[in-house]
Amino acid sequence: MDITKYYDEITGCNRCGFCQAACPVFRATGHESGVARGRLALLSAIIEKRLDWNKDLAGPLFNCLLCKACTSNCFPAIPTPDLITRARTEFLEKTGRSFLHRLLFDYLLPYPKRLHLAARAAAVGKNTGLLKLSRAMGLLRIFGRDFSRAEGIIKKLPPKALRNRIKDKVLAGEGKTLRIGYFVGCGMDIVQQDAGTATLRLLKKIAKTIVVLDNCCCGLPASFYGDMSVTLKLARKNLDTISLATFDFIVTDCSSCSSFLKKYPALIPENDSRYALAKNLSSKTKDVIELTSFTGVPFPKEKSVIRVTFHDPCHASRGQGLVKEPREFLNRIPAIEYRELPEADWCCGGAGSYALSHYDISRSVLDRKMDNVEKTDADMLVTSCPACMIHLSYGVRERGLRTKVKHISEVMILQDT
Repeated sequence: MDITKYYDEITGCNRCGFCQAACPVFRATGHESGVARGRLALLSAIIEKRLDWNKDLAGPLFNCLLCKACTSNCFPAIPTPDLITRARTEFLEKTGRSFLHRLLFDYLLPYPKRLHLAARAAAVGKNTGLLKLSRAMGLLRIFGRDFSRAEGIIKKLPPKALRNRIKDKVLAGEGKTLRIGYFVGCGMDIVQQDAGTATLRLLKKIAKTIVVLDNCCCGLPASFYGDMSVTLKLARKNLDTISLATFDFIVTDCSSCSSFLKKYPALIPENDSRYALAKNLSSKTKDVIELTSFTGVPFPKEKSVIRVTFHDPCHASRGQGLVKEPREFLNRIPAIEYRELPEADWCCGGAGSYALSHYDISRSVLDRKMDNVEKTDADMLVTSCPACMIHLSYGVRERGLRTKVKHISEVMILQDT
């Protein structure tokens, strides 16, 4: 990677500062290096040889949430998150990858069975208190300076993966025609299994057949950290595995996965034999939010009306433009009093594993989100991203709120619960 070829885009910033109002990291830190125009100025300095690549650049390069709020608030619409991702790629090429980075991206994410074994070991440590003991003894520092504090974000881990709880990989549904492939995201597979189970029940209602795909990670985590070689490896593996001709839709209940799968054509070179497959997959991929029009109106068992609000994952709203669909759906439900969340599309600070290395910034961003959740006095906070669910649930616990965090799939099948 050579960011020099993006010089014109980088220097297109007119330093107006409108990105400051929209940037969660800048609002949390107040540092110019933590806002789009500051990051772009840094990249300009590197290209112009006024600054050399070094490990001190890790902070400003990697504390960006890649939420795209800056681009949405930018008159020339400079794609700063994309430029930062490319800069991360060159940074890794120049300075090298850490052991943990290589372990996760080279040896775990491409291989679901290995990932399941690692998750099972983590579940034993988490659920038995061994991780808490290790934290007290300072043993978790090997995973990074913030890992010991961030370890508490997840309250409990399921003992086995969602895939291992599904006996049949081909399921018969109640629908008449639709053939759907269910792309299992890592977050749903390992952590948010109730939501994944709800999605499968939903798909059974609208599809004739559902196939639980033998996919690996979509590649977004590797892309987030700038590891494009692993990103391409994961994308190609999925394209080789998924038989697209069999399905009308490829559905995932992770907005991060759906957003990234739709971008596969931009990843695969046009001279690659998989390019046509990438375009086909992109056209068939559906975020579960897009299925709200296929479903009836659920009726919660609660006799009283419940107050519901919605948090927009960055990969749903800015990544896919899915803003009106969840609101229209929730507003159709008679048993729900929908309350709009102030700054609903403001990042929650989850951003995958962001808190493991930037806990303080992540917590500050989350606190702002929780302030707004409290204003709604909602009984239920709905979203469509497992990473957001994890972080929002942590915020709810820390504030002692009665609000329940639910995936939109869980709301879509409420009449059956």
